[in-house]
Amino acid sequence: MHRPSRRTLLATAVTTALAAGCSVPAPRRAVPAADPAPGKPFAGGEPRRALLLQIVAHPDDDLYFMNPDAQRLLAAGVPLVCVYVTAGEHTGVNRVAGMPEARPDRAAYSSARRQGLRQSYAEALGLPLFTPWRREAAALGGGRTAERAVLAHGGRRVELVFLDLPMHTPRRYMALPALWEDRALELAPHRSAGSPVTRPGPYDHEGLVAALTGLLRRYRPTVVHTLDPDPDVQPGDEATRRRNSEQPGFSDHGDHTAAACFAWAALVRWVAEEVRAGAPVPVFTATAFRGYYNRHWPKNLPPAVLAAKAARLVPYGGDPSWACGNPSGCGDYGVGGDRPLTNRKGWVRSTHRRWPGPALALAEEPDGRLAAYGVLGLRAVRRRETSPGVWSAPEDLGGGPLAPVLGSAVLPDGRVLLFGVRFAALAGRGGPNRREVVLLEQRSPGGPFLAWRGLGTPDRGADRSRRLGAPVAVAAPDGRVRLYVRNAARGVAERVREPDGAWGPWRALPGDAVVQDGLAVSVDAAGRTHVYAAGERSVRHWVDGREAPGALPPSGSTVASAGGLLYLRAPASARLTGPDGTDAGLDGFGEVRAAVDAGGGTVLVGADAAGRVCARAGGRLRTRTEGPPAVGTPALHVGARGVTVVGLGPDGRPWSWRP
Repeated sequence: MHRPSRRTLLATAVTTALAAGCSVPAPRRAVPAADPAPGKPFAGGEPRRALLLQIVAHPDDDLYFMNPDAQRLLAAGVPLVCVYVTAGEHTGVNRVAGMPEARPDRAAYSSARRQGLRQSYAEALGLPLFTPWRREAAALGGGRTAERAVLAHGGRRVELVFLDLPMHTPRRYMALPALWEDRALELAPHRSAGSPVTRPGPYDHEGLVAALTGLLRRYRPTVVHTLDPDPDVQPGDEATRRRNSEQPGFSDHGDHTAAACFAWAALVRWVAEEVRAGAPVPVFTATAFRGYYNRHWPKNLPPAVLAAKAARLVPYGGDPSWACGNPSGCGDYGVGGDRPLTNRKGWVRSTHRRWPGPALALAEEPDGRLAAYGVLGLRAVRRRETSPGVWSAPEDLGGGPLAPVLGSAVLPDGRVLLFGVRFAALAGRGGPNRREVVLLEQRSPGGPFLAWRGLGTPDRGADRSRRLGAPVAVAAPDGRVRLYVRNAARGVAERVREPDGAWGPWRALPGDAVVQDGLAVSVDAAGRTHVYAAGERSVRHWVDGREAPGALPPSGSTVASAGGLLYLRAPASARLTGPDGTDAGLDGFGEVRAAVDAGGGTVLVGADAAGRVCARAGGRLRTRTEGPPAVGTPALHVGARGVTVVGLGPDGRPWSWRP
């Protein structure tokens, strides 16, 4: 999170590899391959304990990039475990605004940041800032030990786990990206002042993946948050990049990308090892969050949500005048006070999921009941209603390892098409790193599926394949299915399935659009397909693959569409507006789903500023006030039974709401 020196101690080859985020030299151990075959059992049991585990690079990444999502789950009583891969020691200077620069002390600065985290989470639990935590050394296996800090209050619990890998070494300015790419590198952990860990043990590439896999196995989370393993291509001059702490050519810090790659490699290994041992697939959902991407786009947090998010950084930043009891310092002083809101980089002012979209894709079965498709344990699953609002156990459809969001389309005969982004390879150490769009086609309405099929990517090259956005699709009245993804150039690419099932080639939609992910697609009354995407200065619009004339207003993030009409929130605004800028009556924050009802009206589902799910239908606004919170964005279905909203709870189970 801190500005690096202008010097770089990495060799040219290493710098080139860092630009790709996770590309590297030759592997020495096989990495679990993609496992698309269906039919694996999932872990069951009653009751299932919900737990959120976050894996980040630095102290404060969780506060800057994963809130308000994490804070809302914690407030709902979901235990939180946050794993910090690096010690966050940076240059060792704890900067105080308006004061002379202090002497570098890496051990003290790391300790002060740790104290700031304890202050922030103590306040989040409703306790005084300086409440003592239980701190201990926790064995990770392989001769490695981490610091663990634990605090519980009022039925809520937070654990902070510090692996203490160094951010820098004498030979490598950015050590964590080098560890991802280098099959021979070994890093000695950095010891924070006052830590209970005396012998942390060294880490090589395999050791870090094994340590993270062990933590996943120990805690068995039901929700996992990571940083972005595949950040945007970001053209820009080298001086600007260095000033903003970004790796060459990409809109994020190199440590964020490497920590995310290690996290997803550990998730893949955890699932593979459980299945190989004859155990069921672990039940969890995983979400990645954008990092320095936030700086480059219109901001998406409305004032009330921004204030609550920024408030978590104030106790983290602390103040040198506080008597917190930690001799090394009482927070990361460069972050405290109003600085999160005045920082020109504006990281705190947005929260973006790497793959936006609803947590579930809904389809109506031939008997009128709903089926919900989603990603669980990195694999596609189907759940069916056994009665209205009651859902079956997950049925494994395979396809893994998949990114967390599925696109879908329903053919005229009722068969379902599912689209995902697969981690085709995530090896590190010189192994391949590729993503691909994959398709699962239903054999008969409500029935089984054909084998998974690869649809490739709109961009050539493994590295560019990693910039894929979340797929969205629609079945048009002419029998065609139109599939859309955001591509590496940050434009929109289309692939069309003809009525006979044949797929055409990928093609980029025309125009010079540079857009965010979170595409919206719908069909109007005339049968035309509309695609909307939030651009840098305005929403971009295509009709039947051609760019539509006329200027549209800007949007802070994702947009929604129903019946060919557009719904958006202006940057930093809570107000949702509909066609011609009219008030849609669904103020709040986050993604919105839209559909046309039987009477031709529009049904909208989103969340208010407090994170509660809301729906507007028939001119009335209703708010869901009971049941588990939503993890990700709920899905919307309008059918013969009316409006049904289906979301995922933090325990991995779906819930239904009939507003």
